[in-house]
Amino acid sequence: MSARPSLSQHLPAAGSAGADELVAAFQEWTAAQGITLYPAQEDAVLELASGGHVIMATPTGSGKSLVAAAAHFLALARGERSVYTAPIKALVSEKFFELVEVFGPENVGMVTGDSAVNAHAPIICCTAEILANEALRDGAEAEVGPVIMDEFHFYAEPQRGWAWQVPLIELPQAQFLLMSATLGDTSGFERRISARTGRDVVTVASAHRPVPLSFEYSTTPLQQKLEELVADAKAPVYVVHFSQREAAERAAGLASLNVASTETRERIKERLKTFRFAKGYGTVLNRLLRSGIGVHHAGMLPKYRRLVEQLAQEGLLKVICGTDTLGVGINVPIRTVLLSALSKYDGARTRQLKAREFHQIAGRAGRAGYDDEGTVVVQAPTHVIENEQALAKARAKHGDDQKKVDQAVRSAGKKKPPEGFVSWSEESFDRLVAAQPEPMVSRMRISYAMVLQMLERPQDPIRGLRRLILASDETPARKAILQRRALEILRELLAAGVLERLDEPDEDGRTVDLTLALQDDFALNQPLAPFAVAALELLDPESESYALDVISVIESILETPYQVTGAQVKKLKSEKLAELKADGVEYVERMRILDEMSHPQPLKELLTQQFEVYRSSAPWAGDHELTPKAVVRDMVERAFSFTDMVNHYQLARSEGVLLRYLTDAYKALRRTVPQDKVTEPLQDLVEWLGELIRQTDNSLLEEWEKLAGGAEDATAADLDLSPDVAEEPDRVTANPRAFKVMVRNAMFLRAQLFADEKEQDLEELDGETSGWTADRWAEAMDAFFGVYDDVFVDAHARGPGLIRIDESPDGHPGRWRAVQVLDDAEGNHDWGIHAWIDLAASDAAGAPAVLVDHVGELHQAPS
Repeated sequence: MSARPSLSQHLPAAGSAGADELVAAFQEWTAAQGITLYPAQEDAVLELASGGHVIMATPTGSGKSLVAAAAHFLALARGERSVYTAPIKALVSEKFFELVEVFGPENVGMVTGDSAVNAHAPIICCTAEILANEALRDGAEAEVGPVIMDEFHFYAEPQRGWAWQVPLIELPQAQFLLMSATLGDTSGFERRISARTGRDVVTVASAHRPVPLSFEYSTTPLQQKLEELVADAKAPVYVVHFSQREAAERAAGLASLNVASTETRERIKERLKTFRFAKGYGTVLNRLLRSGIGVHHAGMLPKYRRLVEQLAQEGLLKVICGTDTLGVGINVPIRTVLLSALSKYDGARTRQLKAREFHQIAGRAGRAGYDDEGTVVVQAPTHVIENEQALAKARAKHGDDQKKVDQAVRSAGKKKPPEGFVSWSEESFDRLVAAQPEPMVSRMRISYAMVLQMLERPQDPIRGLRRLILASDETPARKAILQRRALEILRELLAAGVLERLDEPDEDGRTVDLTLALQDDFALNQPLAPFAVAALELLDPESESYALDVISVIESILETPYQVTGAQVKKLKSEKLAELKADGVEYVERMRILDEMSHPQPLKELLTQQFEVYRSSAPWAGDHELTPKAVVRDMVERAFSFTDMVNHYQLARSEGVLLRYLTDAYKALRRTVPQDKVTEPLQDLVEWLGELIRQTDNSLLEEWEKLAGGAEDATAADLDLSPDVAEEPDRVTANPRAFKVMVRNAMFLRAQLFADEKEQDLEELDGETSGWTADRWAEAMDAFFGVYDDVFVDAHARGPGLIRIDESPDGHPGRWRAVQVLDDAEGNHDWGIHAWIDLAASDAAGAPAVLVDHVGELHQAPS
C-alpha cells in the first residue's frame, strides 16, 4: 500500500467545522496529492457539503471517485455512516482496498453475500443488493448518511434494477451521490428524490472530458488496423468482442502480429519467469502474452485476468482482446478502444448496441494523467471490409476503366453477411457517437425475499408494501400488477403459516406478523440452503454413495454454470450418437433420443418431489429454481483433476466459469452441511475440492477463508488482504488429507482407462514420465483380460478397500507408494496398478506426480 497520508488525518475536531471548513480540509488533502479539482468536481463537493443530493453525470475519467471520497470524508466529519455500492463484487472489493488506503483500515469495512470484514466501520462497501435489503428491513431507521451508488445506470438492468431503486424510496434520511457516465436525462430523478427526501438535488454534468476522444469508422482489415494503431503510438488497444469465444479466437489469430519490440518481449519474458501457467488455456495465454497480446474475459481463471491487468498497467501489452466487461470498470488502462462490432446477442436476440452501451465502452479510452487523447475505432462488418478491399484491388489494377473494375469485382464474388447477421454502417456509428444515452426505465419487482425483509420492520407490512410500490418509478399499470403480486405473496405466506393474522393491530400498526425469525443474511447467499439441510435428512449415511449424494444435494441449490453443463450435454450426445450409429439405429430415432438427453442430474426425482413439499411451508422458495446437476460429482466419479475436466469437456475458454462454480460448491459444502451430517469420506472430498481450487487459482478462496473465519470485527490490516499480491498456493503435499484424495483419484483414473482399454489416453498420462507407452499398456491389458473378463469401476471399485497408499515406504524418502487394486469380475482382487508418487515433483506441478511402476499381480515386488 501507498504511504501517502490518510485523508482521515485531515478531519477537524468532531462538530467543530462548518461546510466551508470541511471543503477546505478536503482540498488541502487533494493539493497534498498533487490533485487540482476540476470545476465539476468542485461543484459536486460543495453541494454535498451543503447537504444536498448530487447526480454525477460526467464522462469516464473525470474524477467521480474523488467526489465519492469527499462524500465519505464529509460523513466521517459529521459522525455519519456512509455506504459505497457497486453492481459486482469485484468492483466492491477493489473500492474497499482503495478506501482502506485513503481512510485507513480501521475506518473501512466490506459486506458481501459471502462474509463481512469490519462490518461496523463508518465506511461500508457492498453490492447494491446488500444495501437494498437493509433499506427494506430498516427503512428510515437505518443508520446511514451519504450513499454513493456507482455505475448507477444499472438502475435500468432488468434483473437487478430493483436494488438500485429501493434505497431511493426507503432511505429518506440518506444523502445520495449517484454516479455514471451514461445516465441520460436525470430530471425525473431530481424531482422524485427531492420530493421523497425534502432536500435539493443537483445534477453535475459536464461534456468536457479531461482526456478528449476522437472517433473513427474503419474499413481497414483488423490486423492491419491494429498494426497502424500501434505504429501511431495509440496502444494499448482494447479490442472489444461480445462473446468470450470471439475474444479468445481473435487473440489466437493475432499471435503473429508484430506489435511488441524485442526489449518489450524480453521484459515480458522476465516478468513471466516465475508465473505458474496451468496446462490447457494457460499454454495458449503464455504464448500470446510473450508476443504482447493479452486476453481478458470472465471465462478465464482470475489469476490470468489479474496477470493481464498487471502487464497492461506496466505498459507491456500492446493489444488486449476482451469482452464488453470493459464498460463495467475493469482495471485495464487503455489508450484506444476498438469495437469489433456494433451489434450483440443480449440473451434473447441479436441487436445493435444502444447508445448507453456504446458510450459506456467507448468512454474507457484515454488514460487521465497519461494520454492527451483517447481513440475509439469501430470496425465495419467483415464482409463490407472484404468487398472494399476487392474494389480497391480492382481499381489499383484497372484504374478508371469502370467496366473492368466491375468485372473484376464480380469475378471475385461479392461477400455476403452470414445468416441472421444484424448489420451496422458508418451512419449507425455516427448516430451512436452523437446520441445521448436512452432514458433509464424502472425495473421494480416484488419477490418473496423483499416482502419478508420488509416484514421485519416495525410497521404495518401491507401499508408498507403498498407505499413502496406506489412510490416506485413504474407506470400506473405496472404498479397495479406489482400490488397484485404483493398480495399473492402475503396470502401464500399466511397459508403456509409463515405469517399469522393478529386479532388486533399491535403498537406498530401490524395486522400480520412473522412466525419465524430471519437470519441476517437471508436470501443473500444460497437462498435454498435451508431446503438443502432438510433434504439431507433423506440420505442414508451408511450408503456407499452418501458423500456423493450430499454433494448432489448441495449442487442442486447452486447457480447453473451453463457453459459447463452445455459441454456435458454435447459430450454425452457425441458419445451416444456414436453408440446409436454402431447399433444401426435409424436417423429419426437417433435424433429423438438425442433431443431427450440432458446434463447429468443425480437425485433429480427425489429432490424435485421434496422441493414441492418444502415450498408448501416455505413459499419464498418459489423465487428460486432448484437445478439438479453434477459438476463436482462428475469430477469425483471420473477421478478428474481440474485440467482433466477442462480437457475432457473442452472448457479451455470457460476455465474461470468452472472454477467459480467449484468455489461456490466448496463454500456451500463448508457452510451449509451440518457437522453431524459430515462423514469422514465427505470431509475427505471437501478437503480435496478446496485444495484442487487452491492449486488451480487460490485468489477466489484466500480472501473468503480469512473473512469466513469470524473476521467481521477484524480490519483489513488484521487480515493482511491485498488485491495486488498473487500468492502462490502452499505445497500440494502440505495438506496430506487432500493430497491423499488426489492420489486416489489419479490412480483410479488409470483404472477407469484400463477398464475401457484406452491405452492411448494412458500413454498421454504416463508416457513421458515413466515410459509407459500405449504398447506397454496394451500388453498389460492383454495379460489381465487373458485371466479376467471385466474390470468394475463403480462406487465399490473406487472405495478405500481397493486403494493402498504407503506414505513412508522403506528406503524411498520423498516418495509415496500407491497401488490401485483392479476390481475384477470374480472379486479376487489380485491384480493392480503399482506406482510411485514423487512428492517434490507433485509440489512443483500442484498435482500428484504419478510414476507407474508396473501392472500385474499384487505379489510382484516393486522395482
